[in-house]
This record gives sequence, structure tokens and C-alpha cells, in this order.
Amino acid sequence: MMKRDSLSLPLQHGSLDFRWRKGMLGYIGRRKKLAFQLVLSLVPLMLMVPAYARAQTQSPRPTDRPPRARNKAPKKQSPERAFVLVGAGDIASCKNPEGARATAKLIEQIPGTVFAAGDLAYEKGSAEDFKNCYDPAWGRFKERTKPALGNHEYEEPTASGYFQYWGAQAGPAGKGYYSFDLGEWHIVVMNTNCSAQGLGGCDQGSPQETWLKEDLAKHPNACVLAYGHHALFSSGFFKKHAVHPELKQLWEDLYAAHADLVLAGHEHSYERFAMQDPEGDPDPVHGIREIVAGTGGRSHDLLGFATPNSEIRDWGTYGVLKLTLFPGKYAWEFIPEEGKSFRDSGSGVCHNQPAEAK
Repeated sequence: MMKRDSLSLPLQHGSLDFRWRKGMLGYIGRRKKLAFQLVLSLVPLMLMVPAYARAQTQSPRPTDRPPRARNKAPKKQSPERAFVLVGAGDIASCKNPEGARATAKLIEQIPGTVFAAGDLAYEKGSAEDFKNCYDPAWGRFKERTKPALGNHEYEEPTASGYFQYWGAQAGPAGKGYYSFDLGEWHIVVMNTNCSAQGLGGCDQGSPQETWLKEDLAKHPNACVLAYGHHALFSSGFFKKHAVHPELKQLWEDLYAAHADLVLAGHEHSYERFAMQDPEGDPDPVHGIREIVAGTGGRSHDLLGFATPNSEIRDWGTYGVLKLTLFPGKYAWEFIPEEGKSFRDSGSGVCHNQPAEAK
């Protein structure tokens, strides 16, 4: 404790002692080996002492304080990039243009790639039919359309009107089968007119079947979707028209490559099947999901009794099938023409997706 008649201040090499002497206004300072007298003004002393006291009582500011932690916002994950494939088969007829116009209105609102699953321009698929019937409706999407051949295109033996209209978009001239990619998805367009002139059939060893196996082998890790005009499975009323066993070998190749989806038309109706193998047996693990969407606008076909594994059917609605293709998975949605209520939707996971990602 500081005495009332003295004051000691620390210095660099010792201390400075101040002692009060009665009768004198000031202090006499004494330091080791040195004595001297200081006369200090009372006012400066009064200002100095409180400042010194505050300096002695203040806590020293730490110099090694860790930096203040900042609340970092979590990094936003990039959204999965999705690709859209939308379309139908059995589309435009000058005898009934309203149906194709109705489905064209739907596609107009949906960005993405358009699939056209055969029988695009009735009645003969001629250059005139494409110009007068197809082009006024779906022709506005021509640049983003990937077409497939239907049997009506072969009303002209070599489908010359079809190849003339589409050019390089239809794949190699005269063949009608090709493939392309959408993100991590590999898309195969098949020519299902197996008896067509110059095609060589669809059996094992045929030009198309050989090409298909080689094409699939180049994409072993891709999700796979294929489409053409005819279906291997259908609940169509006239079985000879609806069911096409000549496609079985192509299905065998797709199944061996772990394909996920096959789309078709030909029957003017909508039908979706559970995952199944080429024999038609249920296979919820490795099977292919087939969806028939011959709903482009030409007309409606009556369906018969449900074929095994058929999950949903409708034969009174024009509309388009929209596929949203994500990395490793997909979603489907049937969108009806304005004024109709039938809908269908769902999702699935790719067979070739790594197990840890499923």
C-alpha cells in the first residue's frame, strides 16, 4: 500500500522515490547513487498519479489470442444436371390435324430433345406428307428432334420421304438406326421395321444387331435408353399388330448391356410395363422398363386384356412422354393434351449405376 507522504515510481534502471517535506510545495526525489531535488507542480502531479494508477490496474492485452472463429456458410452443392427427352409416336395426319397440334402445344412448353417414335407423317410418309402434315405441327421442333422410322414411312419402299426430310438427323441414309448421348445417358434409336427393304432383319448377326452390340460395348458404364416404333410387349387389341417377337434379339442385346428403358409407339395408346426380361418374366433388379406412347395425335387404338407386367394403360388421350434423365437415375411423366386428366409418372435408378450411389 502507498504511504500518504511518499510515492515510488519504477524506472528503467531502478526506481524514483518521492517523499513529502512539510512546508514545501513539491517532492524531493532520491535514487540509488543519485540524489536530486525535483519541484513539481501540484497540478501535473495530480494528473500523472491517476494515469499511473490506471496503467497498473488495467489487465494487459493478450498478444497470443487465437483469431476469432468465423461462421462459414456451407458450400452449396451444384445441382445435378438433368437432360429432358420428350415426345411420342404416331403423330401427324392431314385427315386429323387437331391431335398433332394439341401435342405440339405441349412440346412447345418443354425444352430439351424431342423423340419421334415412328409413323410421323400419315398416310405414306412421303415428302408431301412431311411437308403438309408433319411440318405444320411438329416441324417447329425439327432442329431438336431425333426421329425413328415407322411402318408408314415404308409405304415408300426405301422410306425416301423420311430420309429426304430429316437428312443427317436420321442417321446413316438407308439404315435408320443410330445413337447419341445426353449427359451420362446413351440413347439408341432402333429401326424396328425388321422386314424393310435393305435393312437385313433384326436377328442375331444382322447388320443392325451387330452394330447394336458394338455400340453398347463402347458405353459399358452409361445409363441406356432405346426407342423405336414397334414394341416387343403390348396389350393392343390385335396381337399380330401389337406384339413383335422379331425384336427379341435386340432386346437380348439391350438386356445384356443392362439397358434401363425402351420406348415405342405403333399402338395408338399409352401403356407402361414393370421391369422385365426379354422373355416377359418380371425382373425388378435387372429388367427393362418398356413404355408405349403412340399418343402423338393420329388417332386412338383400343387396348385388349392387360398383358402380364402391364402396370397402367390408357387409349383415349393424346399426349407426350417426358423423360428427365439425371446422372444415375431417371423420372418419367405422361403429360396429356389440354382438357384431359389421364397422367402417369414415376422414377427409377440406372442398372449401371455403382452400388454405393444407389
